[in-house]
Amino acid sequence: QVQLVESGGGLVQAGGSLRLSCAVSRSIGSINYMGWYRQAPGKERELVARIISGGTINYNDSVKGRFTISRDNAKNTVYLQMDSLKPEDSAVYYCNARVTGWSYWGQGTQVTVSS
Repeated sequence: QVQLVESGGGLVQAGGSLRLSCAVSRSIGSINYMGWYRQAPGKERELVARIISGGTINYNDSVKGRFTISRDNAKNTVYLQMDSLKPEDSAVYYCNARVTGWSYWGQGTQVTVSS
């Protein structure tokens, strides 16, 4: 079992920044896949950014150059730094971990960007 707890969401004006954190209940050093997803009302959940074993990082095209995913193995935490936020970034953001065929999700954190 892996528990994920997201934090750091909130209300911000367009152009502003937020940093999301995902605290993981176990050592993330052996977790092959950590990702951030988001879901806006009426839309499907979509990948925002992910870190795959070996250090590969991928971003949704819509956030490239503005968002940065990182991990701190010592703190068992994954971060999503979000800069130059746009109203279309408003959504519930979820942390995801995949371990030996299992997929775990956090409860989500709301991000609202006002214009």
